[in-house]
Amino acid sequence: MSHSHPTQSVRRLTVAQALVQFLSAQYTERDGARHRLITGTWGIFGHGNVAGLGQALLEAGEDTMPFHQGRNEQAMVHAAVGYARRRNRLSTQAVTTSIGPGATNLVTGAALATINRLPVLLLPGDYFAAHPADPLLQQLEHPVEADVSVNDTLRPVSRYFDRITRPEMLIPSALNAMRVLSDPAETGAVTLALPQDVQAEAHDWPAEFFAERVWRVRRPVPDPVELAEAVRAVRTAERPLIVAGGGVHHSEAEGALKALADATGIPVASTQAGKGSLRHDHPADLGGIGHTGTAVCDAVARTADLVIGVGTRYSDFTTASHTLFQRPGVRFVNLNITAFDAHKLAARTLVADARTGLEALAEGLSGHRVSEAYEAEYRAGKERWERVVEAAYRAEDENAVPTQTQVLGALDSVVGDDDVVINAAGSLPGDLHKLWRARSPHQYHLEYGYSCMGYEIPAGIGVQQAAPGAPVWSLVGDGTYLMMPTEIVTAVQEGLPVNLVLIQNHGYASIGGLSEETGGERFGTAYRYRSADGTFTGAPLPVDLAGNAASLGMDVLRAKTVRELRDALVTARASDRPTCVYVETDPAAAPPAEAWWDVPVAEVASREAARAARERYDRQAAGRRHHL
Repeated sequence: MSHSHPTQSVRRLTVAQALVQFLSAQYTERDGARHRLITGTWGIFGHGNVAGLGQALLEAGEDTMPFHQGRNEQAMVHAAVGYARRRNRLSTQAVTTSIGPGATNLVTGAALATINRLPVLLLPGDYFAAHPADPLLQQLEHPVEADVSVNDTLRPVSRYFDRITRPEMLIPSALNAMRVLSDPAETGAVTLALPQDVQAEAHDWPAEFFAERVWRVRRPVPDPVELAEAVRAVRTAERPLIVAGGGVHHSEAEGALKALADATGIPVASTQAGKGSLRHDHPADLGGIGHTGTAVCDAVARTADLVIGVGTRYSDFTTASHTLFQRPGVRFVNLNITAFDAHKLAARTLVADARTGLEALAEGLSGHRVSEAYEAEYRAGKERWERVVEAAYRAEDENAVPTQTQVLGALDSVVGDDDVVINAAGSLPGDLHKLWRARSPHQYHLEYGYSCMGYEIPAGIGVQQAAPGAPVWSLVGDGTYLMMPTEIVTAVQEGLPVNLVLIQNHGYASIGGLSEETGGERFGTAYRYRSADGTFTGAPLPVDLAGNAASLGMDVLRAKTVRELRDALVTARASDRPTCVYVETDPAAAPPAEAWWDVPVAEVASREAARAARERYDRQAAGRRHHL
């Protein structure tokens, strides 16, 4: 039995009811604007949460906590993450599941959220805290650790984890969960595992627990000494380069970045997460950097004497596996809200919010500008690359089967500034990073921290929820579509007009290309019948993915030519229903990679393809370096 102080105002609720009421009263605030922190809850119910959180959500009602019905637990996390990214991490959603497979299906989504520094609240059911009868349905039994459950798989991919085994535990744990979700330096997946008996247990809660609470999202300013060193480094550099990462968007620092580039002429490269930090036609925007970067950007990076990272994690795609920044004396200044990321590549650190840091740099660099020769050089390179983009987008024959880059060209001709293009895996991220002309900060929505197949469709739903009225395009190949088409049903149910561009190329195209480059001869990457020798080299499989999308409730437009594709995209954009544009593509190659990516090749092999690949690998690997 629970007790409270006799003079204290209390409410008697179950743990699940108390949690829902608490979440409904949490807000973030930044720059004077308030946002509800948890705007809704996704759920699939089973015996681990139906009588606890399910009953609590029903009792609370839609005004208190909107409920969204999902079809796959991983996909629900992707939807919440897409929502949180579109809201610049100031709002997110919760996800509840039953115990067992429902809970473990959360792990991939949680890893994606934490790796990408995006907030999501996970509320999986758990086994009985009181152990009245073991084993339960779906229970993992550990012979020497009785408190272990399958939810422990979420520990390494969560920024905060707790198991609520007593009602009293909820108050400090819930507060800690909100602290982490709203902290720009700490955020990621947060997991509160909820034993099914505890969810339904009643407790006398202090009324103050349910009062509105505002979590202020701070904008820390740079340390004066660090700032002075950073300004000195930029002023003495001859060939500085800014690398804009996702932190620019999360901080809404695009205007500050533009002001700095306008004033100083320093060129700007972008990671997958940072693309769109400058509009594509800004004179200083060099496009993507690294393995999937543009020729001009990577050429400038190779000769840069100072690299200014802003809100970037410096993944191996960005650094070309530590082979890109080749100038012997190159140095780094990293502006990041987390010291962990700021210290990468032995950099001078500027631990601060991206916007306040860029504004402080601009003030400190007043009157400074790079040389006219340097500006002329990178602008000429930008013009040359634009001709590459035009050639990749252009179709000489409008009645021909489009290439994948011509699909992007057709979409480029249709979208406006408010459209959002979503992708995560396959060959499309490389083509998009090199070629896409980002028109606004939110248009380019690439999940490439975890590069998770299956992200695109549920993320499209989350973005549509976060930005009603914005045309949303989820771009997927056949491999990704087959991983997780389930949330099409959710888009239909909710009346969300997500547009799906479904590209059929009969297999894992990007991995097939990588396999060929690394001596694997495209083994196991094609969707084809087996040939007589047992390999998958027969005729393409007779799979009708467009028919599948239609069976799930989408309007489907089939396009066989470039002209038909463009017309279908126009129709889809104007529709108020979820619409799939299906197209089979010509396998013509896209512009090649402009920088290396380290994928180790077999050191010994009997097949010539692998031996030749190893020779290429050894030559490239010789360029790796530690920046000290």
